[in-house]
Amino acid sequence: MKKKTRKSSKRKLSIRKIIGLGILGLFALFILFIVSVNIGLWGKIPSKKELSNFQYQMASEVFTADSVLIGKYYLYDRQPVTFQDFPEHLIHALVAIEDERFYEHSGVDIRSLVRVGFKTVLLGDNSSGGGSTLTQQLAKNLYPRKERNKTNIVVDKVKEMIIAKRLEKIFTKDEILTNYLNTVSFGDNTFGIESAALKFFNSRTKDITATQAATLVGMLKATYGYNPRIFPDKSLGRRNLVLRAMYNNDFITEEQVAQYSQEGLNLDYKEFDYNAGIAPYFREEVRKEMTRWIAEQNDDTDYNIYTSGLKIYTTLNYKMQKLAEEAMVVHMTKLQNSFEKSYGSNAPWLTDKKLIEKIAKRTPTYKRLQNSGLSHAQIIDSLSKDKQKRTFKSWQADEETTASTMDSIQHYTKFLNTGSLAVDPTNGDILVWIGGINFEQYKYDHISQSKRQVGSTFKPIVYTTAVEQGVSPCTYFSAEEIEYDNLKGWSPSNSGNKDEAYLNYSMEEGLSNSINTIAVKVLEQAGIDNVLTMAKSMGIEDKLPNEASIALGTGEIKIIDLAQAYTSYVNNGKHIKPNLIKSIANHKDSVLTEFKSELNEKAAFSKETSQIMIEMMKSTVNSGTAARLRNTYGLKNDIAGKTGTTQNNKDAWFVALTPKLVHITWVGLDQHEIGFSNTSIGQGANAALPLFGLWMQELNKDKDFNTHTKTNFPKPSASVLKALNCDPVKRDGFFKRLFKNPNKKKNKKFNG
Repeated sequence: MKKKTRKSSKRKLSIRKIIGLGILGLFALFILFIVSVNIGLWGKIPSKKELSNFQYQMASEVFTADSVLIGKYYLYDRQPVTFQDFPEHLIHALVAIEDERFYEHSGVDIRSLVRVGFKTVLLGDNSSGGGSTLTQQLAKNLYPRKERNKTNIVVDKVKEMIIAKRLEKIFTKDEILTNYLNTVSFGDNTFGIESAALKFFNSRTKDITATQAATLVGMLKATYGYNPRIFPDKSLGRRNLVLRAMYNNDFITEEQVAQYSQEGLNLDYKEFDYNAGIAPYFREEVRKEMTRWIAEQNDDTDYNIYTSGLKIYTTLNYKMQKLAEEAMVVHMTKLQNSFEKSYGSNAPWLTDKKLIEKIAKRTPTYKRLQNSGLSHAQIIDSLSKDKQKRTFKSWQADEETTASTMDSIQHYTKFLNTGSLAVDPTNGDILVWIGGINFEQYKYDHISQSKRQVGSTFKPIVYTTAVEQGVSPCTYFSAEEIEYDNLKGWSPSNSGNKDEAYLNYSMEEGLSNSINTIAVKVLEQAGIDNVLTMAKSMGIEDKLPNEASIALGTGEIKIIDLAQAYTSYVNNGKHIKPNLIKSIANHKDSVLTEFKSELNEKAAFSKETSQIMIEMMKSTVNSGTAARLRNTYGLKNDIAGKTGTTQNNKDAWFVALTPKLVHITWVGLDQHEIGFSNTSIGQGANAALPLFGLWMQELNKDKDFNTHTKTNFPKPSASVLKALNCDPVKRDGFFKRLFKNPNKKKNKKFNG
């Protein structure tokens, strides 16, 4: 019996020894595994030096002059903030739900790991969490996992623990929280608490409430599943769970839990979409300008607009831009309806198949298919296949429709487009920039890219030249139509059916009523070469046609260049270049550079000529072609202006001048083949002027704009008033009328 007992004891001892050795072996293997991970056999682990010098990829921000964030440029939507920007309730919410023992552990919480392991393995409770500390989560944020197989998950977990331990030795707890909240993902390519607060609540981190903080922290468990915009009910439940965790950790009282839990989510969602939001054309122009500026830097800064977190402070006025965009929607909606009705069933986009195919040939898709060897018929057949797409139907919303590319071309061809620009002529600041009706569908910017014939808005430059050449403002010009023999019988005529053969107009009356026959005669007195020189000295660099038709605005000029020229009238003959960026700062808000426009050194014309021209253009508004600013829109501001309409009603223009504003609007179609069906709809006074009229009405209601709306032009000098003191119209005497045949055009040689 004793023998048996001894044998049994030896067997038990042997089993224990084997088990012990096995445990020791496993432990040794585990230690070896940890060491192998630590020395980098499973992939490099960042050193303390690398961890202490890591850099965020930060979105660059675009601000208006009145400090409104209107856009971002980014690969990852992130704006880092400091610990001082975190409200206390944000830290409490985060620690309470994600890492209760954050201030007690040193990067890895063994107690938490044991708890999670026990619940998960022994009790099968998968809701017990992953046991990762905030420091481990930061490690994962900084060095995301690349593969998802089971082996790599174990390796990654160990790596994160090692990195977490190193992070705790490098950074304070506050710094770890700062880095965590600046790197954590909130889904939808949104990284960091600042970007999330702006996106979901249109608020800076420092201003978010306790409930907003709980909502955002609640998202971290599952950024899609608890997204408050997509799943508001689930998000609300998760938020209340965070609030309860804050109570359990003595961060808030039970009364506060009850109070906060009754609140709704109250989202103010604001996505910084490249295609959407306020001033998209302006933001794109700022992006181009920034790209140029970065390319010009010769130092070692290595700035990147998408990753360097630059802060770009622009000249745009947020409230002015918003009001201008609202005015554009109101007017263009009404004008589009009138435009389509005027054509009816005979509209060229409906009846002219060749035109639609001609437009199709200009598209990148057509050219790509053509390069692949397809015939025209095959390409048109391919472009005629239906597909699901978002379609711009109105200014209120897009719609999901089924349509072919050819259907889309036909649909988009009918839309009128616009360009609208407001500049402060005293400093060159661009206050408003509307490059088109819809940036997503019409990327082409009608302010900086498009060159269109400017029509009668060029006439003031002709008249300015004439005055500078010594032509008296009280010189009378006959409105009689003339056929110029040396210009192939060209015979400019006036709009309307008014019999003007016997009438003679002063320069002021001729300009204010935009009489074409007089503009050509004034050009003749001024000289074409002199007019071209004047245009250039006023800031128009593009080559203009050296021919008599320039008096009627056949030259093609960008809106921004025309605006620059018109600033000369407010600055006594000196133009100023429009400017869209005030300053650029780094992510710490240290200014890197500032931009300031200066008046051109040399005046294009005299102060006296400037006053004469402003008085003439005031008459355009008070009694001429822009009189509806007074009688329809009720504007009492001190305004000078000029309307413009091009041949065949292709382009409608209006230029408005006040002492603190140069405002230019253009309306027309992108396709030059189509114009307005008639002048009454397509003239500048009807198609373009209302964009200024509606906008100015709104500015007048707001005291914040008094510096722009309550200003007056300087009183003209006595000599200017004397020079303009004459009857606006003189009628030919009896004998002159007797021998003049109003039905016969006078032949003459043009001597301009």
